[in-house]
Amino acid sequence: MIPLPQQPLPDVNRWFTAGSPGPASLPEHVAATGVGGWWADRALSPRVAAVSCAGHVLLSGDPHSLTPGLLVPFARSRVEAPARFLPVLGAAFDRLVPVERMVYVHREPVDPPRPPRGVTVRRLEARDAEALTALSGDSAWIHSSWGGPTGLATSGHGWGAFDRAGQVAAVACGYFVGGAYEDVAVLTTPERRRERLALACVTALCADITARGRTASWSCGRDNRPSRLLAWTAGFRLLREYVQYATGNPSVRPRPTSRASA
Repeated sequence: MIPLPQQPLPDVNRWFTAGSPGPASLPEHVAATGVGGWWADRALSPRVAAVSCAGHVLLSGDPHSLTPGLLVPFARSRVEAPARFLPVLGAAFDRLVPVERMVYVHREPVDPPRPPRGVTVRRLEARDAEALTALSGDSAWIHSSWGGPTGLATSGHGWGAFDRAGQVAAVACGYFVGGAYEDVAVLTTPERRRERLALACVTALCADITARGRTASWSCGRDNRPSRLLAWTAGFRLLREYVQYATGNPSVRPRPTSRASA
């Protein structure tokens, strides 16, 4: 696939449906923030399009126009695509693992829990970039859809729980932000779990999303019981289920590509 200039595909709604909850908000998020990338099988009159951000990929179009080598850029990613793409995806990678996922939509308002003494729950600000940077490497995914700690801290779409020292105990954010839905992600540091800090951040974030005239959504793996329980407790209700595909290493050598001109 050819990486396109950092701007939305022409007639992006032809390729991806706008105004849908869950990872379907990814194209709108990439178009608005510039974080992520647009791809096509060719620069002019593309037959297949893709959009990627934070390790997530959406594919659309005619898979018969693809060869396995064109999909190499999406190795070790989480791909959402119609079933017609499965043969070429299966040929492109040494493994293709289906992952059952669930999408929830926020339906019930929930009163925020009282944080423990010494913890403050508030909107993230630019000054919090350093605290987000200090999170462990395993936690860096929480800000990857915003291009890093500074992007999330200045986005206006994150809430955090902070201890007296200013360290992050939990953070919730709109991970993929669209015009109608904001798909929520949340992280709690291991030593501060079971203190309802994630719930406090999520409820504050959901109130913020509602005030913006949007609806919060939540997507997680079917086997992720803690995430599903937190979603339910925070007022989310199941909307749909779908299958995402975790790709492995490339099975073929990539074809040489060049960046398309604007």
